[in-house]
Amino acid sequence: MKTFTALLFTFTAMSLISGCSKQSANDPQASAQCLDADLVLYNTTIYTVNAAQPVAQAVAMQDDKIIFVGSNDDANEYMCGDAQIIDMTGNFVFPGFTDSHQHVEGVGQRPKTLSLFSIPTLAETVEAIQAFADTVEPGQWVQGRGWIEREWQDEQRFLTKHDVDPFTQDKPLFMPRADGVSALVNSKALELAGINKDSPNPPGGKFERDENGEPNGYVLATAMDVFRALIPPKTRAYIKDSLVQGMALNAKLGWAATQDAGMPFINIELMQEIYAQGDMSTRIYAAANVQEAAKMFELGRFATADNMFEVRGIKVYIDGTLGSRGAALIENYSDADHNGFMNRTTKEELEPILRQALVEGIQVQTHVIGDRAVQSLLDWYEEAYNAVPKAQWEIDNPRWRLEHAQVIPPEEQAELARLQVIPSMQPSHGIGDLNFAPARLGPQRLEYAYPWQQLIDRGIIILGGSDAPVEKGDPRIEFYAAVARKRLDGTNDEGWHPELAVSRESALKMFTIWPAFGAFQEDIRGSIEVGKYADFTIFNKDWMNVPAAEILTSENQMTIVGGKIVYRADN
Repeated sequence: MKTFTALLFTFTAMSLISGCSKQSANDPQASAQCLDADLVLYNTTIYTVNAAQPVAQAVAMQDDKIIFVGSNDDANEYMCGDAQIIDMTGNFVFPGFTDSHQHVEGVGQRPKTLSLFSIPTLAETVEAIQAFADTVEPGQWVQGRGWIEREWQDEQRFLTKHDVDPFTQDKPLFMPRADGVSALVNSKALELAGINKDSPNPPGGKFERDENGEPNGYVLATAMDVFRALIPPKTRAYIKDSLVQGMALNAKLGWAATQDAGMPFINIELMQEIYAQGDMSTRIYAAANVQEAAKMFELGRFATADNMFEVRGIKVYIDGTLGSRGAALIENYSDADHNGFMNRTTKEELEPILRQALVEGIQVQTHVIGDRAVQSLLDWYEEAYNAVPKAQWEIDNPRWRLEHAQVIPPEEQAELARLQVIPSMQPSHGIGDLNFAPARLGPQRLEYAYPWQQLIDRGIIILGGSDAPVEKGDPRIEFYAAVARKRLDGTNDEGWHPELAVSRESALKMFTIWPAFGAFQEDIRGSIEVGKYADFTIFNKDWMNVPAAEILTSENQMTIVGGKIVYRADN
């Protein structure tokens, strides 16, 4: 196995937040024996996700590890000396939450560019684009992200160049839809890219066209690449700041760790710098993009000594998204005369990568959404398994993943279990898509769309995530979506199969111990046990018992990573 030499940098000292009680060894209430601890949380309900000790009242940590989990009385031995002691009355402690599919740079960039998220109408979206475009100099690119037609209350259609051309005649425009797998471009951008009526669709992509065959400015998947290539590259400083800000925003929401699904190597290099400077506020487990697979194999997987930053995977892209009708389905869409597309990465390109990944011990994480993509990829995975003798595998269970996997027929669910392939799914997709999935899929396919409980019933674990910045990236929304399977306003539609929602216990595992397993980290994090990293997420409501709607109104009180308070609400 090839590895980088682990970086041995340590974090710069972080001053602990004031406002905590302390007991000295001379305090008559203190235990006669004082055991060293840095931080003690007590007077709380701790959901440990440890079957041998499901609930506790107090936890103590030293350096970056947990040294005690138990009752308030037994914690007295640690509530002494120089320990920082925090009374957590009214709050609830969970293992540090993990977002199993996110794009950290995008989270940090979202506040820096035009955000079109949560705008209620098409008309207001166009007005927001115009107001922003007016601030851009002629010849410069107009950029933003987040428009989503399924949430508009006036018209629910894709944006086209005709919506924005009147006010962007001298400025190229590129604005990805919220899914990040399709985008709006204007006539100026089409002109600069040389795309016209005679331009063929690229493999794995599409230029949508009007009735005359002219590109209408809505582009899908690999068709976006020609425009991205024209946009001036972001500076290293801009990317680095976005990564730092993304981690800080995640910590504020309650994520102690994220799994970055497709990190360019420039970002990996910058993350090493950020780590060396002590500026990481959450853990990151990253996969390199398939376009840089050769570099990943050359350098090998690696991790910092304290597991704050690890690179171990390759992210592959196969089909598009359901909302854009780009997800690859076996049968045609119920509301279109085609069945989507694949080949963002072809089988021929992927086969050697899969085989080498088995030999090198590299995890493969693949974007698949439609049932045709899921079926095909599982076949390709198995072909690779059979092509490489087991004795040559670096890891007995490579824990390869399917990212999103929104439409999984029963036959493919059985294959997932047999091949021990892990689905990484985003519950928020399963409630946001309520607005269009029934029309796209029809009632029969809805029976196995976003089939969370069906998978769990087969013994398959699910890695829960958000896909931020495609979605908001809020753990409250993801947990609520998993257990309620309803819109945020509590509504639901007939035929949405509420029986596919999961229990609170399963949902908690989806964001704690199961993601840890999906990152080969179940022995060091994902539950609250002595010897594991001291990662905690603390909210002011009991997610395991309150009505589901109240989860959405709870507030993150504290995020602790490696024994350090990286976010505190009263700070």
